[in-house]
Amino acid sequence: MKHFTNVHDIGPLDSAVKEALELKANRFAHTALGKNRTLMMIFFNSSLRTRLSTQKAAMNLGMNVIVLDVNQGAWKLETERGVIMDGDKAEHLLEAIPVMGCYCDIIGVRSFAGLKDRNEDYEERVINQFIRYSGRPVFSMEAATRHPLQSFADLITIEEHKTKARPKVVLTWAPHPRALPQAVPNSFAEWMNATDYDFVIAHPEGYELAPEFVGRARVEYDQRKALEGADFIYAKNWAAYAAPNYGRILSTDRSWTVDAEKMALTDNAFFMHCLPVRRNMIVTDDVIESPRSLVIPEAANREISAQVVLKRMLESL
Repeated sequence: MKHFTNVHDIGPLDSAVKEALELKANRFAHTALGKNRTLMMIFFNSSLRTRLSTQKAAMNLGMNVIVLDVNQGAWKLETERGVIMDGDKAEHLLEAIPVMGCYCDIIGVRSFAGLKDRNEDYEERVINQFIRYSGRPVFSMEAATRHPLQSFADLITIEEHKTKARPKVVLTWAPHPRALPQAVPNSFAEWMNATDYDFVIAHPEGYELAPEFVGRARVEYDQRKALEGADFIYAKNWAAYAAPNYGRILSTDRSWTVDAEKMALTDNAFFMHCLPVRRNMIVTDDVIESPRSLVIPEAANREISAQVVLKRMLESL
């Protein structure tokens, strides 16, 4: 596997999940693969689970790890070509990227959407520049439009806990005080659409995701109707996608918060969220603390999804 930015890069999902479960049972079986190999993790945005889980996955494979927080201790980077660099940005990404490539074997990049210019965000300029100019295999640690390591971990978690061959999975919008990118819901929808699950997306009007991510999902504007008989509830906030409201908060309606009453509509569903979560905005305390909450196992599986990706990249070097 040369690069990893979306569900198509991982290949058949049944094989990917099988490999993930095998690695989970024996995490140190392939330490020779990473010997004398270096992973460089580049963060343009904050991280907790992504940084820790990906570094741990690399260590499981015997790799050396370099972590660069671009906003702390590095030159400010210009990302636009053609700009007269007479401001506070001392280095251009087009020089920085190939230099970074000199010091490692694989590169992971985390760079969020700006939520100001939809075309710029959906062109994925930052990670695509790394793919083009680094000369190294590149994987996404969350980009402007997708978070594939998270979605792969979500899939592993569902496969571990499902009790039906074809579970009903509901992605529901929930309120948040800040405008958030569509990367997690886009990616989750993309991965769910690649399965045979009964997949539903619920959100207020105005929060429609890009059609290429909605895919075959059934869209419901009535959250309660969407949750009926569900086996897994995945709650997430996102800002508006459609013009002219791209990147805006259109609603903070707390009637969309996932609470015990909503969970009672389901078929004893599991609750999922990528974390970090705003308690009593996205989900109530009692739901996230209940035995049916999978947020911790889901986070733990981030190590496993990253390890599968890194293992396959190492095998292709």
